[in-house]
Amino acid sequence: MSIIRKVKSVEQLFGKLELEISDFKSRTSLHCLSGCGKCCTKPDIEASPLEFLPWAFHLFLNGKIEDVLEELNKKADPICHVYLPLSLNNNGSGKCGDYHHRGLICRLFGYAASKDKQGNTQLATCKIIKEDQSESYKQATLAIDNDLYIPVFSDYYMHLAQIDFRLGNIILPINKALIMAIEEVLQYYAYRPFPKGFNAA
Repeated sequence: MSIIRKVKSVEQLFGKLELEISDFKSRTSLHCLSGCGKCCTKPDIEASPLEFLPWAFHLFLNGKIEDVLEELNKKADPICHVYLPLSLNNNGSGKCGDYHHRGLICRLFGYAASKDKQGNTQLATCKIIKEDQSESYKQATLAIDNDLYIPVFSDYYMHLAQIDFRLGNIILPINKALIMAIEEVLQYYAYRPFPKGFNAA
């Protein structure tokens, strides 16, 4: 499968997820606080290279891919390279530097569920939402227990792996996943012409 087809397949999966999350948010009133990037500052976030393939392809189309790869290879900080803190003094306030091309893990967290050993569905969200929106969180938990649909992490990662088994099943620290996504695009186009229908930057 070509890079373009993989990118389009990942984007279609993300589109489906966005509709499901929008519906869940409207039914529960749960929402991220404006300007909060606390979850993005966790140093142990892991992701697959495949979920960042659209991001890497976007960099390639815009002539930025090699510069970003160089920055990533020099980066010692484990916090996601794409995350932009609002200030050096407050790492918990900030935003995604490329929200449109954020990964699957970024889309799921806060509005998706994991399954426990008994197969029960448990909302995976942050402490800030649990505390600041405690009543909505309680009501959402009760609604999930009563079969309110919520996206499930493992289901979406399984769908992702169906697009590309190798790239979808590799789970790495997020910056290593970004590097591998970039390398996948660069290797693919090393001996191929620039893709038709796209304009080079």
